[in-house]
Amino acid sequence: MNFVQKQLIKLVLGVAFACAFVLPANAQQQLKIGVVNVQALMERAPQTKAAMDALQQEFAPRQREVLAKQKELDDLQNKLQKDLAVMGETERMNAQKKLRDLQRDVKRLQDEFREDLNLRQNEELGTLQRSILKEVQDYASQQGYDLVVGDGVLFASSALNITEDVLRAVEANYQATPTTPTGKQ
Repeated sequence: MNFVQKQLIKLVLGVAFACAFVLPANAQQQLKIGVVNVQALMERAPQTKAAMDALQQEFAPRQREVLAKQKELDDLQNKLQKDLAVMGETERMNAQKKLRDLQRDVKRLQDEFREDLNLRQNEELGTLQRSILKEVQDYASQQGYDLVVGDGVLFASSALNITEDVLRAVEANYQATPTTPTGKQ
């Protein structure tokens, strides 16, 4: 049994014990419990699509630059292959040096692009996660839930699953919030 499973069992037992002590004291009060699939919310929330579209627009110029540099490299490689037999020694060495320099530039551009894109995606996903968590908390509070659990649930009946309800609230809140021309709220 790994650490996560042990912790999950402790959590479930803790909730069960807490319910066992709370229920007799408040026999007339029903606990309202819900389950939310956070991953599904993140994938289907309109904020996620808007953020990914904004990132695409933000990085499109750099992507075009990388593709243009790659095409330049491919063209130079093709030219060098065609003309290699008729080139003099000095001309061939200069062309090969130019090719190596261009390969290095393309690799550096690709690495920087990928690194910057990953960094921005992680920033946006962190912001989205915090936003979705706040939406779940607001929804649960408004609907009178006593407990809402997310990841790590081993079983939940469909009657407890409130993911679709929360998603509708997230979509409604997103549509009600005015956006700026860059897609940011």
